[in-house]
Amino acid sequence: MDSIEKRRSIRKYKPDKIEKSVIEEIVKAGILAPSAKNRQPWKYIVYTGASKEHLLDAMERGLVREKSGKALLPESAFGLPDAFHTLQIMREAPVTIIILNENGRTPYENIDTDKRVSEICDSLSIGASVENMLLRATELGLGTLWIANTCFAYDELVEYIGTENQLVGAVALGVPDEEPASRPRKQLEDVLEYR
Repeated sequence: MDSIEKRRSIRKYKPDKIEKSVIEEIVKAGILAPSAKNRQPWKYIVYTGASKEHLLDAMERGLVREKSGKALLPESAFGLPDAFHTLQIMREAPVTIIILNENGRTPYENIDTDKRVSEICDSLSIGASVENMLLRATELGLGTLWIANTCFAYDELVEYIGTENQLVGAVALGVPDEEPASRPRKQLEDVLEYR
């Protein structure tokens, strides 16, 4: 419970470099997560330094395109200011970990119900894997931000990454430069029901 209670979404980072061995320890925690039918659909690509900046340049191009009126997600335009803020956070954090679903493809194509159910199961599996990583990072004294705003720049990012796998999101990782208070949570009686 200790790391669960201490985990926070960190939006300010120190420039300290994160060693490869530490990143690998965090990802190892991720691959220990349960997955539907043991498919282990996750793949993680770590970006640092210049490669991270090029990745984030691709994301910025996508956000600018989305804002210019050539939107992939026109009904989600209200989220663009937050996406630009997230981009700034990602630029500050020394590490960006891209999260892929190796079994999935672009969310912009229609798929049959069987594939949709498999995609949902894989998304749940990847969520468990990412949570393991966030908790391990917390135990190691590091900060993380789980990012979904990559959706606005989906095409630009998968082109830069060079993948046909489904882009699920990203995690910013680094030494935290803030200690945010815990966010309000619903009460147990509001979410738990016995029958």
